[in-house]
Amino acid sequence: MLDQVVLIAGVTVLGVLEQAYFSLQVIYARRKYSVSPPSTSGPPEFERVFRAQANCSEYFPIFIIILWVSGLFFSQGLSALCGLLYLYGRYQYFRGYAKSAHGRLAPLYFSAKVLWVLIGFSTLGILGFMCRFYLDLDLKQLASSVLDLTEEEGGGL
Repeated sequence: MLDQVVLIAGVTVLGVLEQAYFSLQVIYARRKYSVSPPSTSGPPEFERVFRAQANCSEYFPIFIIILWVSGLFFSQGLSALCGLLYLYGRYQYFRGYAKSAHGRLAPLYFSAKVLWVLIGFSTLGILGFMCRFYLDLDLKQLASSVLDLTEEEGGGL
């Protein structure tokens, strides 16, 4: 069983470490710009770091849940790869936002696309499982037979 989740578990730990790193950056920014808790306003440089960390934290539960659902129901390897890409995108987002508000946009769009891919994988995986379990219908086998049939028909032309 553990071999079926080790990759997504590893990505989960990396994600937690990334969140810790973002939180530490807010602490360092508070010291650098003399913004004492609980205040969340200060120089624009501080506010950008604070917002970048807050935004990444807001999306983290969504990411973790969809990573695990995709990994369990669709493909551990593809899900872990997408998870790494998402974490990379979020790191670039954080760095870009810390420099300028405009710097966050490209990494934001990238990580959102990766998150949608994971949502798609999750949906396909759950749908496939439900069809096998409740309808005794294997969608992979059905798709394979349809593709083989199409290739045979196309080969005769």
